[in-house]
This record gives sequence, structure tokens and C-alpha cells, in this order.
Amino acid sequence: MTTLQDCRAMDAQDPLRPLRAHFSLPDGVIYLDGNSLGVAPKAAAARVAEVVEQEWTQGLIRSWNDAGWVHLPQRLGDQLAPLIGAGPGEVVCTDTTSINLYKVLSAALNIVRADAPGVDTPARTKVLSERSNFPTDLYIAEGLCHERGLELVLLEPEDIAAALQDDVAVLMLTHVNYRTGAMHDMAAITAAAHARGIVCVWDLAHSAGAVPVDLHADGADFVEWRASKSADFAVGCGYKYLNGGPGAPAFVWVHPRHAGRTDLPFMQPLSGWFGHAAPFAFTPEYQPAAGIRRFLCGTQPILSLSALQCGLDVFGAAQALGGMAALRAKSLALTDLFIALVEERCAGHGLGLATPRAHGARGSQVCLTKDEGAYAIVQALIARGVIGDFRKGDGARHPDILRFGFTPLYLGFEDVWHAVEHLRQVLESAEWQRPEFKQINAVT
Repeated sequence: MTTLQDCRAMDAQDPLRPLRAHFSLPDGVIYLDGNSLGVAPKAAAARVAEVVEQEWTQGLIRSWNDAGWVHLPQRLGDQLAPLIGAGPGEVVCTDTTSINLYKVLSAALNIVRADAPGVDTPARTKVLSERSNFPTDLYIAEGLCHERGLELVLLEPEDIAAALQDDVAVLMLTHVNYRTGAMHDMAAITAAAHARGIVCVWDLAHSAGAVPVDLHADGADFVEWRASKSADFAVGCGYKYLNGGPGAPAFVWVHPRHAGRTDLPFMQPLSGWFGHAAPFAFTPEYQPAAGIRRFLCGTQPILSLSALQCGLDVFGAAQALGGMAALRAKSLALTDLFIALVEERCAGHGLGLATPRAHGARGSQVCLTKDEGAYAIVQALIARGVIGDFRKGDGARHPDILRFGFTPLYLGFEDVWHAVEHLRQVLESAEWQRPEFKQINAVT
């Protein structure tokens, strides 16, 4: 059985331990919710104050040029790109995940329509996704399908491969499932979809900054997409593992084989002025910018982008300590430890494991199930300073979830031991049955 002393020894040998000093963690808190909202980097408050007090207050509108505001979405995109296996000039940080998903799903459907084969081939009338995909993704897809007269088909993960048929236009999946932490084999699924002429859209909200991602799985930029295992489009948010702050700008990536198309000037429908080739020419007609810049829309949120930069800066420090490979190794060690300790110390209390045990099928979170009291247990833990969250289920196939995220930038092995000890005490004392822990909050 793993002891507290064992965990302390693991922390002492952890090469990533110095990264914790980059974050402001409240005393007495074990934070296991970085997959929902990341911890504040210590540099963020000073950087935002600098933007307000100097660049905005003193520089005023000159700061669009003098402070480089106008290029900030692209600069941050280039900073983020190595974390997701993208190249320079392929990513912009902008808008929200939902808005970016609308852009890329629309673009994917426009590509399918533009590249449609002859009239003897069955029409592509379906968009496929996972039944337990994050709701905003499904809502955006549902709206677009309604608008275009298409069918949104929701499947269990094991049914996706068989559904990749000639009547499917787009496959839209989240790389790591928000409920369970289960991780898809992105390259294999993309290759199978492409072989049937299906465009792939991936949501990296629960991947970016936590698990290695290789959007250029082919290792080549301009492979004919039907013969490629590289993704077509990807989006993700900035406020989870990237630690950009609540509501931080999201990001969008488009493979150069699509972003460079000149035959589809309105490939993405939100043709705002920041996506124009020459926004300050103020021409009445729209001409898209080259490459990924066409996926920008309106004036950019400079304060929020500046805070996000502080989160991305920490990954520069992490690169010197082994980068994403080292972060992934620690993530797996933390989640392995949590699973083992829960099963050792909390046995007999009806907890189930919803997260895959296999490393290749797991993101950076562990999700537990319980037939009764999942929400109240999470609330009792939060009252003790162990912060996770709860996700509502919809039946036996998708039960209620106690969800715990493991951010290797700032979480230690001793934190995991104490978190499980608190969980054991909450269960053994039936503390979670107190009435105050059953009051449902607006945010769960």
C-alpha cells in the first residue's frame, strides 16, 4: 500500500516540481478542478495591470501598434501551437470555443459541399458525434444541422467506426471526453473517416496543455486530405489546462490544406473585419486574409489575451524540464496513484471507475461514479478544501460523475494522498449526507 511518505518521496524526485511556484494556490486547498478552470499564474495580475495602467491608460490607441495588440492573437497562437502539434502561423487565440466551433464546423460543411462528387454518389447528409460529447458542441452542431437540413447523429464511442459511411459529411469529436476522461485515438479515427471522404473536427478543450496532441499526424503539410490521418480542424479553450483565466479566449487551428483555399472566400461564415486581408483599407467588400487569420472575426479582447499569455508562458518554463512528454508522464503517474489509493482506501463505499485504466485511452482526469450522493460527496470535499466537480448523468449508461482533474504543472503526489484521505473520511463518516451538501448550486 502506498503511504504518505512514499508520496512525499515522489514529490522530492519530481523534475516538474519547480513549476508549482509559477501559480497562486490558496493555502489549505487541494485543487483537482484544473480541467474546468485552471489556477491563476502569479504573473497574471501584474500583466493585466500593466496592460490597463500603461498600454491602455498611457498608450491609448497607439498601443495597437506600439504594444503589438493587433498581432496578439497570432503571437499567442504560435506560442500555443507546439502544445498541440501545430506549426507556426496555423493557430490563432480568439473568441470562445463555441464560436470557433461554429466557424470550423461551418467551414467543414462548406468544404464538403464544394468538393461534392458527382450526382451518382449518395448525398452527405449527416454529422456524426458522440452522445456524451460536451453539450455546447452538440448544440452548435444541432443548430447548424437545422439550418442546413442535415441530420445530427449521436453515437456511443464503440459505434462510431461502423457509422463512417458515404452519407456522412463531418465527424465532430472531443479528443478527451469531458465526463469520463476517455481519450480517442485521433490519428486512427481521422484516417478511417478520411478514407470515406469525411471531414474531421476535433475539440481539444480537455487535451491542450495536459496530453500530447499531434494535429499533423502525417508529418507533412499538404497531403491530399482523403489519404491523411492529420486532422482537418481543431478548437479548444484557454481557461482549463492552459490557465488563461475564467472565460479566457479560445483557440482555432485549421490545416493549411484548408486554410489556404482561395476558392471559398466565405469558407467560415463570421467574416468580420479582423479576418479581412486588409482591415484598415475599409473596403465595403470582404476579402479573406491569408491562412489562419481568416478565422478571426471582430476586435480582439486584449485584456483577456494578455492574461492567457501568462498561462502559456509557464509552458515555456516546462519545455526546459521535458515539455509535454514530461507533463504527460507526471499526469499518468498522478492519475494512476489516485485510482490505486481510491481502490485501496475507499473500498466498500460503492464507488465505480468511469475513466479507462489504459494509459493510451485516458486524458488527465479521473471520474468516479456512485449510485447515490455523488453531488453531495463533491460538496463535502469542497467544504474540506478538496475541489473537484460533479457532472450529472442521464441513466445507467451515463451515471452521475465525481470528476477530478490532475494538472501536472502544479499538483503534487502528496496532494493526491491527502485528497483520497479526505474522500475516505467523507464516505466513512457519512458526512456527505448533511443537508447543506445537498443544496444544488447554479454551477456544479
